[in-house]
Amino acid sequence: MSQNCEIPKPEWMNDSTWSFHKKNPHVYDLFKRFAFKVIDGGHQHFSSKAIFERIRWETLINTRGSKFKLQNNHTPYYARLFMHDFPQYDGFFRTREIKNEIPK
Repeated sequence: MSQNCEIPKPEWMNDSTWSFHKKNPHVYDLFKRFAFKVIDGGHQHFSSKAIFERIRWETLINTRGSKFKLQNNHTPYYARLFMHDFPQYDGFFRTREIKNEIPK
């Protein structure tokens, strides 16, 4: 199920990623699906970049229709969004400080 994109933008997310997220809720659905698959596989930590590459595969190889572009600069924000939405997995994705990020 897609996250309700009518919720306010998290203060730590940049405008570009938020706009992309609102227009493409299926990306977060795929991110969650693949993250939970990794978690179910027993991993304690994983790479959000690897999940983005899996989403690229899914959308490029397994879907038909218009070209879809997934920019790398969204990756850290999706990792943070996942850990925000599922606090029991805080730290699952290792993140670095983002310029202008508001500390927790």
